[in-house]
Amino acid sequence: MTTDFAALKRIALTVRMLSVDAIEKANSGHPGLPLGAADFATVLWANFLRFNPRDPSWAGRDRFILSAGHGCMLWYSLLHLFGYDLPMSQLQSFRQWDSKTPGHPEFGMTPGIETTTGPLGQGFANGVGMAISAKMLAERYSKELFASRVFGLVSDGDLMEGVAAEAASLAGHLGLNNLVYLYDDNHISLAGETKICFTESVPKRFESYGWFVQSVDGHDMQAVQQALTKATAESDRPSIICCRTTLGFGSPNKANTHDVHGAPLGAEELKATKRNLGWPEDKSFFIPDDVSKACANLLETKVAAYRKWQEQFSAWEKSDPTKASGLKLQLTRTLPASLKQNLLNAFTDGKKDATRNLSGKAIQVIAKEVPYFVGGSADLEPSTKTQIKDSPEIQKNSFSGKNFRFGVREHAMGSIVNGLAYSQCWFPYSATFLVFSDYMRPPMRVAAISHLQSLFIYTHDSFWVGEDGPTHEPIEHVMSLRAIPNMYVYRPADGMEVAMSYYAALSRKDRPATLIFTRQNVTPLERPSGFNPDSIMRGAYVVAGAECSDLAIVATGSEVGLACDAAKLLKAKGVSARVVSMPCMELFREQDASYREQVLPARARKVSIEAGITLGWERMVGANGLCIGLDHYGASAPGELIAEKFGFTPNAVAEKILRFSTGK
Repeated sequence: MTTDFAALKRIALTVRMLSVDAIEKANSGHPGLPLGAADFATVLWANFLRFNPRDPSWAGRDRFILSAGHGCMLWYSLLHLFGYDLPMSQLQSFRQWDSKTPGHPEFGMTPGIETTTGPLGQGFANGVGMAISAKMLAERYSKELFASRVFGLVSDGDLMEGVAAEAASLAGHLGLNNLVYLYDDNHISLAGETKICFTESVPKRFESYGWFVQSVDGHDMQAVQQALTKATAESDRPSIICCRTTLGFGSPNKANTHDVHGAPLGAEELKATKRNLGWPEDKSFFIPDDVSKACANLLETKVAAYRKWQEQFSAWEKSDPTKASGLKLQLTRTLPASLKQNLLNAFTDGKKDATRNLSGKAIQVIAKEVPYFVGGSADLEPSTKTQIKDSPEIQKNSFSGKNFRFGVREHAMGSIVNGLAYSQCWFPYSATFLVFSDYMRPPMRVAAISHLQSLFIYTHDSFWVGEDGPTHEPIEHVMSLRAIPNMYVYRPADGMEVAMSYYAALSRKDRPATLIFTRQNVTPLERPSGFNPDSIMRGAYVVAGAECSDLAIVATGSEVGLACDAAKLLKAKGVSARVVSMPCMELFREQDASYREQVLPARARKVSIEAGITLGWERMVGANGLCIGLDHYGASAPGELIAEKFGFTPNAVAEKILRFSTGK
């Protein structure tokens, strides 16, 4: 740890100038945060954060999260100065096409970027998931090797968002002493001073959550260093350091105003800022030699710590080869070769059951074979059937289990699961009722953008919820989740489809999955002789009536059984139809044209059946197809009665299809 604060001040000044030069060149960006937060961020990176730019994915590293993602030039500048593969040309290409320095940090695009941030509060909650991940790894393998920490920079905007409150509450409950956030307390937001809408006592709020709270001058490096030393010594609480700063520090005419928050300084103000801070006015993207040398010296210390860790890791591997082998499988998220067949074997009894119960069976099979399959529900384990049996819960000072108690915190739950997924060594899942996916769309969208393997499990998937009424009966939700690019949405019809949907979701490591299950019972489908379950992983397949190519009924989930029953009634009236189950639209659209034609012939008149909105089904059945669905909200009554009233019975469906097929 260096106490040469003069050298650190020079590094911070360079971070400021690189940031404002990049923003000015792009004519776009947020200079206020890099100018204001550079001092305390530099102390953190120089003296506390463990990393090695030559091995960015080192398993023993600390994580840094810039939850206030709009200030990303701060992060990019630090990455460049500390030797990551982010050359000056990339800083000069800030916010430009195909650069590695986009306008908000994006996971997987830039070396050293740990999270995709920008939607405020998401990074805050991701960090809670990452801190939990580190605790779990330490408990399972080695507390010495995995004593890593999560540091983050959070803003006023982050702390205004409700997701941060949810996540902070759970972090305090769990006593995550490996989580340290620095709050850039600058009293300015994009629209003006924060006092126009944000006057609470942040320190008292976090004290009530059970956090260790300190307040310092964010420009006093020595005070910041002392506060970080105390925070990292905490034994049973997460920490937040409230760093009072000046937004746009150094800008003579814009500092401490909202004008510097989200717009370039402008050519004249940029010159005035450089002059005010003693920086050469005529130089852009300039790094003084003494700063390069200081960063290189600091990096040598970090690389030496990295080498020592590698030596300790090698000794541990030799002393405990069984655990080492398990860790290797976990870090690669390897699936056992037996998993698919064992999942299928769990559903051979042929009994009626709700797919939420079948999902519960699948979860037990997966958890038994895959130790790094973990997750929980938003206070709904008894209803979602997602609790892993024979495994303890994650609680304070106890991180060996697989079950999470997220409480009624859906938004934070999704974002924390993403934090576990960013760690890239878990198959993490969340669970709640489908209607509450509205609370989770932000983390679901970020998971899709970031190519995270987060699993979002939803039950109670339609009006069949019944007596709870319209507030709890999802109508628009399934199709709205399908609208998220890069998200696979699975709505299985029976046990075999449940098994293969889970297997497909676990097999695709670069995309999130949504798995949607019923409350009501379904009957196992009668499939053709010799049916190959792998067909389910192609998104859609023919369940019955393969010989018919003139009329095709496409359905998902519980409506596949309804379609089969309606097809039998149609056949008795002389109308033949094939029935297609489509558990995953996204997978089906990825298939080659010949397979899609084989399942849904172009010449066939097509019908869709789904207990939800019809919008979107025209992509599958065509503009002239028949979409049987529900384009209004539900009602409070027993599910069977609602089905009758809404026309979701075999007779009612067969009658609609008969009129459609005959044109009468």
